[in-house]
Amino acid sequence: MNGLNKAIGKVETAVKWDPSPAGQPPTDLDIVAATYLTDDPQAEPAYVVHFDSRSPDGTIYLNRDSKDGKGFGWDEVMTLELDRLDARYARVVVGVVIQQRSDHRTFVSVANPAMRIREGYTDLATDDFGGVLGSTAATVAEFVRVPSVGWTFRPGVQGFEDDPATFSRIMGRLRHT
Repeated sequence: MNGLNKAIGKVETAVKWDPSPAGQPPTDLDIVAATYLTDDPQAEPAYVVHFDSRSPDGTIYLNRDSKDGKGFGWDEVMTLELDRLDARYARVVVGVVIQQRSDHRTFVSVANPAMRIREGYTDLATDDFGGVLGSTAATVAEFVRVPSVGWTFRPGVQGFEDDPATFSRIMGRLRHT
């Protein structure tokens, strides 16, 4: 803490969307978080957290997972306990990826997508992916550890046109915001 300014501590990233129309394959969006080491915060991620994993120390985890958008309220929810994350990590980038199973899908073909990033009861960012309609994935937040301040939040939605595996490797590349 620096003066009266508090650093970011524990955040929740949430995504929701409407189910596919009857007769169409289900739409599946997934939240992904990638951590980057202090000695090279632009390199490959140290580890990636997604629907089938959690961080080794339990500080980043998925609370809710949907494969079809049929949940009530927010379909996917991931918690990031940044205030507990080891000092060797300098960045965490959070993204949303559309699973590419039977059809090639971009955000334009997802019914009513939305995301929210919140700390406690305060919304840090909200978006409907309207700026990345032709993308198959998007980064939605970057958290950066600043010495003597703590974790800071850099909002912004940046689209990508990659498959989920490639996206998780490149999502932390320098952002253009």
